[in-house]
Amino acid sequence: MGSTWAITLIAGVLFTPLFMTQGLGRFDFWWWMSTNLTILLVLVAIFDRQWWSEIRIDIKHRTLLKVGFGVLSALFLYIVFYTGNIVSRQIFSFAKSGIENVYAFKSGVSPFRIAVLMVLLIGPGEELFWRGFLQRRLQMEQGRWRGFIIATSIYTLVHLASGNAMLIFAAGLCGLFWGFFYVQKGSILLNIVSHTVWDVAIFLVFPVIE
Repeated sequence: MGSTWAITLIAGVLFTPLFMTQGLGRFDFWWWMSTNLTILLVLVAIFDRQWWSEIRIDIKHRTLLKVGFGVLSALFLYIVFYTGNIVSRQIFSFAKSGIENVYAFKSGVSPFRIAVLMVLLIGPGEELFWRGFLQRRLQMEQGRWRGFIIATSIYTLVHLASGNAMLIFAAGLCGLFWGFFYVQKGSILLNIVSHTVWDVAIFLVFPVIE
């Protein structure tokens, strides 16, 4: 399991400056996020041979059912966030600015490019790494539920560098949601569809920002 923690540490090193700065010159948040995920997935493919074989098996088994369930779960999560947006703005004084800062990630960037990166790399890549690699490995080592909690905690902690309470809370909620699905269903395809559809809906198609 040494490689698991080594790659997780690398993930922390890669994502911390990303969330602190949201970009660097022409290398904006979306290119940077995509590059980080590419690096991590290459490392996973090298050090975890079982990872890719399990993905291939998952994709071939009950594919349409998993895709359909993934879409429905994304819609449910969107409703949760839509409701949470309304409620949090009434309760927390910092909610409005926090949500606006999250949407500032896409400021000045082509929506088409964001959509392409979300669909082809960011949505799938996050699930392939955080659930398909990290949570799966931790569940093997620590047991299903303890592995789930540890993986979700790490996923949430990575976002602390943003200093944005709303983003951190959103990451924690999403980590619990997709992590729980992975514990219950063990399907990375389902998670990929859910994550990707939700990303596109919440950021581009039906943003909750006023």
